[in-house]
Amino acid sequence: MDGRPWREEPDGVLLTVRVTPRGGRDGVDGRDVLADGKAVLKVRVRSAPTDGAANEAVRRLIAATVARPASAVRLASGATARVKTLAIAGDPAGIVRALETAAGQGQGS
Repeated sequence: MDGRPWREEPDGVLLTVRVTPRGGRDGVDGRDVLADGKAVLKVRVRSAPTDGAANEAVRRLIAATVARPASAVRLASGATARVKTLAIAGDPAGIVRALETAAGQGQGS
């Protein structure tokens, strides 16, 4: 594993995130590797995990992070889990550049 929590696809990127709901702010906290070896992008949102509010906040946060409309980001798996996979539609190279930048700024933990 190369430590990247995303995988380029022909029409976009699949991104694995670990979400902290009720995190006090919306933001990206860098990369991490889970106990099972899976690389994730750590994100936190203010929203509570009630009625899909945290999932919607994560979707909007990631869309803003990669400069895509919220409609370009969908939850692919993990609706009720802290580890989720998001599908981001668009130019894979541009999305990856934005993710690299966001993950780098979040490092420090």
